[in-house]
Parts: sequence; C-alpha cells; structure tokens
Amino acid sequence: MKTPPQPDLSRRDFVKLSAAGTGAAALAGMSAPRALGANSGSDRIRVGVIGCGGRGTGAAKNCLDSAPGVEIVALGDLFENQVNAAQKKLNLTKVQKFWGFDNYEKVLAADIDMVILAAPPGFRPVHFEAAVNANTASRRIHIFTEKPVAVDPVGCRRFIEAARKSKAMGVAVVAGTQRRHQQSYVDTIKRIHDGEMGELVGGQCYWNGGGIWFRQKDDPKTPWLANVSDFEWQCWNWYHWDWICGDHIVEQHIHNIDVMNWAFNGPPVKFTGMGGRQSRGNIPGNIWDHFAVEMEYANGVRVMSMCRHTPKSTPRIAERIVGSKGYADLTQSGVATIKGAKPFNYAGPTPDPYVMEHTHLIESIRRNQPLNEGEQVAISTLTAIGGRISAYTGREVSWKWLMEGSKLDIFPKECRPGPGFFPKIPNPGETDLV
Repeated sequence: MKTPPQPDLSRRDFVKLSAAGTGAAALAGMSAPRALGANSGSDRIRVGVIGCGGRGTGAAKNCLDSAPGVEIVALGDLFENQVNAAQKKLNLTKVQKFWGFDNYEKVLAADIDMVILAAPPGFRPVHFEAAVNANTASRRIHIFTEKPVAVDPVGCRRFIEAARKSKAMGVAVVAGTQRRHQQSYVDTIKRIHDGEMGELVGGQCYWNGGGIWFRQKDDPKTPWLANVSDFEWQCWNWYHWDWICGDHIVEQHIHNIDVMNWAFNGPPVKFTGMGGRQSRGNIPGNIWDHFAVEMEYANGVRVMSMCRHTPKSTPRIAERIVGSKGYADLTQSGVATIKGAKPFNYAGPTPDPYVMEHTHLIESIRRNQPLNEGEQVAISTLTAIGGRISAYTGREVSWKWLMEGSKLDIFPKECRPGPGFFPKIPNPGETDLV
C-alpha cells in the first residue's frame, strides 16, 4: 500500500527533534533508574538482532558493551551462515536463530525487550514498521535502528509515520548516527546553537574515501553462494544497487549530512547535485562513485556536500560549519575546534560513540524517559536521498516536493528467492523525476 504524503516538517519541529536526540545532553536531569519490568520482569534487557552482517554484529557487540544486564537472545538474517557467524563472534551459547526473508518476524515474536535493525537499508521501513507494530499495551520492544532508514521518499514517509506512532507509544528509538552521541560533537554543536560563531553563513561536509567491497558469486571462500538465486546474491552484495543501499551518498554520507542538519536546525529547502560513475569499472551494480550536492538551507545559506569512492585517493571524512564570527571543524576521530571570536578546542573524554549510542538508549529505557530519534534520522535520510535524486536527474529538487510530491518507490514489492533486479545505471537527462 502506498504511503500518503506527509506534511512538511517545520523548522520548529526539527529544532525539537534535534534537542531530543543530542546524546548525553538529552539525558540530563532524568530521574533515578528503575527496573525495566516490561517483558522480562527484571532489569535485564533481552535483545534481538535483525541483520547479522558486519554492522549488525558490530552493533550487537556495542550494545553488550554499553551497559550491564544486556543479553542477546535472538539472531536473524537472510542467510544461515551469517547467523552462525554472528553467534560465534559474539560468543553466544544459548540464542534463538532464524534465517530467510521472514527472519525479522520471528525475531520480533521472540521474548525480547529491544531489537537492533541492521539489515540492508532497503528493508528498514518494513522492519521498523513491524517492530513498532509489535508493541502492545502489555509489551514494549524498544528499537536501535541503523542508518539510513530508507532508500526513497516513499520509504522515508512510511518510516516517519511509524516513528510518530512509536513516540506516541513511549517506544525508545535511537539511530546509528553516532555523532549525535559523541561528546566532541555535542559540545561543539551546542556552542554553535548558543551563537558563539555568530550567524551561520556556510559549510562543507565530506565523505571522500576509497573503494568498497564486492562479493563474487563464485568466490571459493563462500561456496554456498553457488546455490542462491540472483536476488539473494544481490542482497548479499547489497552495497552495489541503489534499491537496497540508497547509493553511497545515502548509505555513508548521511553521517555528515546529518551533522549539517543538526547545526542548521533543519533540513535544506532545496538541492542541486551532480555526479557519476567513473571508477567502478566492470563491477556489477548501478550505484555511482562520486556526488557533489549544493544544499540550500532556510536562511539562504548554501552548504556543499561531497562524497566519493575513489581507490588510492586522499580521504576526507569531516564537516566544516562557517559562521559570521568563526568556523568549526569536526571529525569522527574526536577533533573538534572552533576558530574565531570564541575559540574552542575539545579536550574532553572520547568514549566510543558506537557504544555510547546504545548506552544512552538503554539509560533512557531504564529511566522510563525514552529517547526517540526516529523522525530525526528519517529526515536526514531523506536529505541524502534529495541530493541523490537531484544528481541522478540533473534537476533542482525542493524539500517540500520530497515530503509531499515525490512518488519514487524503488524497493521491490516482493522479496523472495528468484530472478535478480538489475536496474540500469542512472544517467542525468535520461532519469525521470518521479
């Protein structure tokens, strides 16, 4: 069923969402911890994992490291070997295991208090909606969702609708935009919002890196792949098709774009993008390897967004935010500086933000004041998608159209073993604005 267009997100609403999701700051002043008691009758938090690849297994390990009383009790993935590998990596002895396209339903039916959603991004709206709907008056399943949360505007609007429902139900939702839980970022963005750099006048954000993995179907290290269908192989090799990963501007660069939305207290009002596919050679897939997108925010300020996958290139993964009285440079390594009228050099603690996002989620659950970043991460996902659409089509795209007009819905309606889904490489001038 098609999701109807949602109302545009106002600047005031986005400010509220940003304030609710700024990591440690959001937990200030909470009451003393209390027993969880929702499903298990104790302070234990029983966690299910949907998607047992590298990030899913990593998120599960981060969750185990984040707080006492956390245990992984259910693992699900499309592939049996992934479930078994995750069990081994996480050193789990007693755990329920599920595989196949319906693995998410079985994990959600298990006795869990929280779920980690880490399957490829195209599946996220369906999995998130199912996780929210699994909550009842007598049962709570809180959610950690990896980013991005969709691959097209229809998926984003579906996710937003479920996120609003989750918030009304008191379900905690924290997203894998871990910079929002990294103290160097939290402190710097607070100074920006407090006006220490004056009025914001510009910015740049980057995810310029090397190439990415590709998994051959006839790889001798994975002989079981010879027996899977083309569609399943595409799911195994998910990063190479826009319908399942969103392209790398959405899958990776969302981190840096999310920081700009955070700093500017809202998404851009319009996008102008370009890019192409130059260095992937004969690797199957239809994603591009470089994008450059101009994002114009509500105050008329233009921010340049750049990302690329170029082997042997000089990396740059960072954000620069420019104000009338100075500028800030931020990186995930913990470097955070402001130069100008009120200089700042972050020198505080640097705990692992991948762990801290789970720490903040679990603290909020136990204190019965659930964080909910669902709508916030969907807005940043849609921002990245807006840049991709503008670049693919060669057209200027507005935020209002993304939220209310676009009917783009690229994820397959049925997911099952069978023929592959191989759309052509997008070409500006030939790709329709849908």
